[in-house]
Amino acid sequence: MARARSRYAPDRGLTGRMVTTMFLIGLLYVVFVGVLLAALRGSWPIILIITGGLFIAQFWFSDRIAAYGMGAREVTPEQAPELHGTIDRICALADMPKPKVAIAESDVPNAFATGRSEKTALVCATTGLLRRLEPEELEGVLAHEMSHVAHRDVAVMTIASFLGVLAGIITRIALWGGFARSRPGNDPAGILLLLIPLISAVVYAISFLLTRLLSRYRELSADRAAALLTGRPSALASALTKVSGQMARIPTEDLRKAEPYNVFYFMPAFSAKESLGRLFSSHPTLEQRLDQLSRISTDLSR
Repeated sequence: MARARSRYAPDRGLTGRMVTTMFLIGLLYVVFVGVLLAALRGSWPIILIITGGLFIAQFWFSDRIAAYGMGAREVTPEQAPELHGTIDRICALADMPKPKVAIAESDVPNAFATGRSEKTALVCATTGLLRRLEPEELEGVLAHEMSHVAHRDVAVMTIASFLGVLAGIITRIALWGGFARSRPGNDPAGILLLLIPLISAVVYAISFLLTRLLSRYRELSADRAAALLTGRPSALASALTKVSGQMARIPTEDLRKAEPYNVFYFMPAFSAKESLGRLFSSHPTLEQRLDQLSRISTDLSR
């Protein structure tokens, strides 16, 4: 899925996982809408309008909504010359178009990328990250974020997360709309209506797990691609270690505000240490990421 002219190392494992995730999400989507249509036969036009409208809104506006929610403010080269200079160097190395550049006023040291394509891409760093990292460390982090744009996994994650949101909304419509009250309890359609909350919960859970599995792999892929592009895996490892250490000093209230956007961030606001928590984590562990970068550094030194 990465553009041929990008110099980011292609990742067949990532491409395969994105295709598989999209296929399974699409299959889940068809089954979910089919069940809704069977249960709410008299309301099928409403279902189609709602699902179609939400899908279009999710695809076209989710990146802008996410950027707005994370406080991204687009900046010019005059306003942030060092940040723009770093992005320019990465674009030259990767031979790819320059994305929009933004800064978020937050002490949480982090960065993220959004956008459906290279034309709509935006790369943002927080003021906390810019203040704490050395230039070579910042370059590693931004190269990591731009690899998400080059590999198109940002767009895939945006679309893949749609079904979970839809399942929750349709459940609320079914419960609040009182559809079940007009059906006899022994009517098969009435039984289906009663099963909607359960079906929606299952759909949400499967969608959640699929996106989390893809998210963890894509973070490792982005680390690998950034390290190979810049030729300095140690700088990215240093940035990871520094950001992880600084997270512990950030007020819990600020971390809670950032937590809903963990899937977009370079480093999660909260890192799960329990095995069950890791299953639902959007990122691999720090140890996994550092171990991979160490192996890359060894390979490059040869």
